Amino acid sequence: MNPALADLLRSRAGIWRGLHCDHAAWAVVGSGFAELDASLPGGGWPLGSLAEIAIPAPGCGELRLLLPAIAGLSRAGRRIAWIAPPYRPYAPALLQAGVALGQLLAVNADKDHDIAWCAEKLLRSGGCGMVLLWPRRLDARQIRRLQLAAETGSALAVLFTLPGQSYSGAALRVAVRPSASGLAVDIVKARGSLRRASLMLSL
Repeated sequence: MNPALADLLRSRAGIWRGLHCDHAAWAVVGSGFAELDASLPGGGWPLGSLAEIAIPAPGCGELRLLLPAIAGLSRAGRRIAWIAPPYRPYAPALLQAGVALGQLLAVNADKDHDIAWCAEKLLRSGGCGMVLLWPRRLDARQIRRLQLAAETGSALAVLFTLPGQSYSGAALRVAVRPSASGLAVDIVKARGSLRRASLMLSL
């Protein structure tokens, strides 16, 4: 390989080079679950990325999967934005999980266009560590803009999807479902990895 090209590839952590990707160069925030971190490229939720979490219905435990990361980012002084959540964030539970409530921002929006616009602005700002959004349907252009905004702001955009929704532009796709023993987590797609993983997490 041309030495100049090899240097360029090494300098850009976001370029995937098949199985020889340098996961250590990626910025991540720990999930709080050792088994999940071991299955995610880089060892945690990828900052500067768009992640899709597929859920059977709102309130199935999907937020408990993110709570340790939300708590860590908020205590580090980074804002956590909730855009069009299906339920009002419950402050006592968040406080008990170690979340710095002063770093939370909740935005009410009804239209998908407004949800995407707000998420993009917050992601680009650099002040948010994580932006959670619950749209009904976004198009490929909006998904691409969210991914670029997350990269610009070094933030994690988390897009919750219901059955029948799927976005191929997401760098990470995780499917979750509740079970008697906790939360079943399937890593369907992860940038920098060819393998899928299935986990059972006790929450």
